Amino acid sequence: MLIREASPGDWPRIWPFWHRIVAAGETYAWDPGTSEEAARDLWMNPAKQVYVVEDDDGAVVASAYLTPNYGGAAARIANAGFMVDPDRAGRGVGRLLAGHVLTRARDAGYRGMVFNAVVETNPAVALWASLGFTILGTVPEAFDHPRHGFVGLHIMYRAL
Repeated sequence: MLIREASPGDWPRIWPFWHRIVAAGETYAWDPGTSEEAARDLWMNPAKQVYVVEDDDGAVVASAYLTPNYGGAAARIANAGFMVDPDRAGRGVGRLLAGHVLTRARDAGYRGMVFNAVVETNPAVALWASLGFTILGTVPEAFDHPRHGFVGLHIMYRAL
């Protein structure tokens, strides 16, 4: 698998799984009805470093972005978003991409990474915990999950 910086031409290959994940309404606090144009602006924003994972056939199977979570004097805390094509889940793609993004964040001078709203029912919580992230707190019943009802949103952090 190849991990590389995304180019604007990658968006049409990211959008199908981006849309599928967000429309499912189970893991991201973004509007399930987000238009393609708004999604592109959100994910591919020039202020973000965006990466893609290509499989051996050149298909884009995952993407992530890295960006400061705060500005000004607190700009050394990173934030990131990750999406793996659901058809490729459970094959180590997310772990591989997470390792890459954590390394890039450290190399860029970030001192830590925070995830602001990790749905507590998201299977990725176990991945983040295995990579050294801790739950700083949970906002109870903050996310209306389509299958589980109201569940909490974790704030997760890891020092770099």
